[in-house]
Amino acid sequence: MTEILAQACWLTEPGHAELRTENLPEPGPDQVLVRTLHSGISRGTETLVFRGEVPSSEFDRMRAPFQAGDFPAPVKYGYTSVGRVEQGPAHLMGQTVFCLYPHQTHYVVPATAVHVLPPSVPPTRAVLAANMETAVNALWDAGPRVGDRIAVVGGGTVGLLVAWLAARMPGCQVQLVDTQEARRPVAKQLHVDFALPDAARDEADLVIHASGQSAGLATALNLAAFEATVLELSWYGERPVNVPLGGAFHSRRLTLKSSQVGQVATAQRARWSHLRRFELALSLLSDPVLDALITNASPFADLPEVLARLSASRLDATLCHRIDYP
Repeated sequence: MTEILAQACWLTEPGHAELRTENLPEPGPDQVLVRTLHSGISRGTETLVFRGEVPSSEFDRMRAPFQAGDFPAPVKYGYTSVGRVEQGPAHLMGQTVFCLYPHQTHYVVPATAVHVLPPSVPPTRAVLAANMETAVNALWDAGPRVGDRIAVVGGGTVGLLVAWLAARMPGCQVQLVDTQEARRPVAKQLHVDFALPDAARDEADLVIHASGQSAGLATALNLAAFEATVLELSWYGERPVNVPLGGAFHSRRLTLKSSQVGQVATAQRARWSHLRRFELALSLLSDPVLDALITNASPFADLPEVLARLSASRLDATLCHRIDYP
């Protein structure tokens, strides 16, 4: 029996990650061995995990599907892996697949845990799949209507995907609002209008907040029209959030609503499974324009350093950071 070795990225303590070697089991008849080609860093969630900011009340709900260890550390965390099947059932052999697996060079999982990429989606772009699924679920939660004026506050990867999807709805006027001017050219490539907060268009029928900052949520509330909905897509971990519910919040009869990808949006839940939703997200990655969201790439050996750098600055201009494997 040939020994299968893999290298995996572990958070050994908040603020410090390292690569460790692991022994893998031989795959069983209903399992696959995957060699990783690329993984993606989920900028918001993974940096919260890296800093040790997952609240103890959320330890169980925040577990990734193939997470090892426990919060706050040591823990092997991540959920954006693209690889090639090297052992497994005949119909999967040699296929390029996506799996909700942490950052690791090889892994063994049930065959049902991998999703074959559509021919139109290259492996390098498929690292956006989990973010796209979040964006799809957010719009299902938000319920935009034809012709709506929509503001998306926060131009990270998820915010840009939400804006891109919303801008494809007939008659909708979509504006991405962000404090970083560096987001403007990316928004332009996605054919989405961009504005700094001071120049943003108000009286929005729907506002989706994805900046992860209290100031961004305040901007979102200020942009909302009478009886509009503000969808909160950010997750703050243990950080306190100042929500300005004075001023015109009550007189304008605003609705502040949460969205989280762990559950299929209420409006779709009776008909859509997690699998069907994920397959939709993968299919939506067929457009080459979305390559604009992958702004950085690093070799797997540099992953601990990359996580530390991204976690140190919430204003880093990086969108999706792709990790490439040997």
